[in-house]
Amino acid sequence: MKQSIFIARLRGYVRIELRGKGCEEMINPMMEKGFSIWDIKPVGEDKLELYMMLRDFFRLRPLLKRTGCRVHVLTRHGLPFFMERLGRRKIFLGGIAAFVIALYLLTSLVWQVSVEGNDRISDSTILQAAEKQGIHTFQWKFRLKKSEELSRDIQAMLPDAAWVGVEIRGTHITIKVVEATLPDRKPLMNPRNLVATKNALVTEIQSVKGRPMVKPNTYVRKGDVLISGVIGDEAHNQVVVASGTVRGIVWYTSKIEAPLTTSYKTYTGQTASRNYIVFGSRALKITGYGKPQFAQSEVIPERTTLQWRSFTLPIGWLHEKVMEVNLVEEALDEATAKKTGIEQARAELLKAAGPNSRLTGEKILHEKTENGKVYMEVHFEVEENIAEEQPIVTQGE
Repeated sequence: MKQSIFIARLRGYVRIELRGKGCEEMINPMMEKGFSIWDIKPVGEDKLELYMMLRDFFRLRPLLKRTGCRVHVLTRHGLPFFMERLGRRKIFLGGIAAFVIALYLLTSLVWQVSVEGNDRISDSTILQAAEKQGIHTFQWKFRLKKSEELSRDIQAMLPDAAWVGVEIRGTHITIKVVEATLPDRKPLMNPRNLVATKNALVTEIQSVKGRPMVKPNTYVRKGDVLISGVIGDEAHNQVVVASGTVRGIVWYTSKIEAPLTTSYKTYTGQTASRNYIVFGSRALKITGYGKPQFAQSEVIPERTTLQWRSFTLPIGWLHEKVMEVNLVEEALDEATAKKTGIEQARAELLKAAGPNSRLTGEKILHEKTENGKVYMEVHFEVEENIAEEQPIVTQGE
């Protein structure tokens, strides 16, 4: 009688071929003795194929002797045969067990600790407090206290933190910090003047507090008082913190060297690949040994991290694509080289002059071409802020 497929696979069954005259006569005795057989099919003269439970296969010997038939096993199925095959692969089983154990151990370690939400409190200060509570890389997670206790203890060590939270996700621990709100501390302001930082021609003066000492279109030298912090007359005066804005035109002379060639890189289309297995911060190369035969190259990395559900595992793969590049040099005419050199000089000059500065004029004083370069001396006029603070020293200080 045919058994359910689940029970048959659990106990094991075989497909056999009976050979010999009168092999059909074995069917009835097998049924009488309670053999589990099914899918009986004649396959030729004096030959039968059928499925049989494994336990009944070992009960065939008396019937075979009585009839003179022979049996040949065609296929084996079920758990007993699977376990037998695994038993012959002890190294394979050991490798699977070692992999499972290693994966469990790796996911039980802390591989990364990060800090979020801090501005005034430095990362190093927070990480030092966390380390005193046992939070650091390569720490066993089961040795850590509960997240609520860690949050409370770390917050007690950070007086400038209003709240600290510790989130453990897989092998990554995130320390979230909300800093305490402190009242704004206004800087202490001593009485002072605003003086010129450079020789300049004043173009604009706006006094918020203090007494203006110059007017627009006035030439001033470095150190001249622009807005005085002393207001009133000689008999009745008061010292204040001078504030305001003073802008003026400042003159610069720049020496420019502009090459008559420019270089840029192009990709040839030739590539090579390198692959690594990554364990934490270490990588083991598995393919791509040897150096690519490229004179110039660029490497583009692509990393993949292994994840299981919400856990980020410290195992991954790193693929590096090495692309061959050529450095191409292109000749420039003098006009283009001059334009490029002057534009670069303008950008550097305005960056040094500070915000809200602007170029009001320029003139090439001298230029020459030799040794593959254009040499120029250019006069620039820049309008910029020319005021800086200078404390007022009173008698007795």
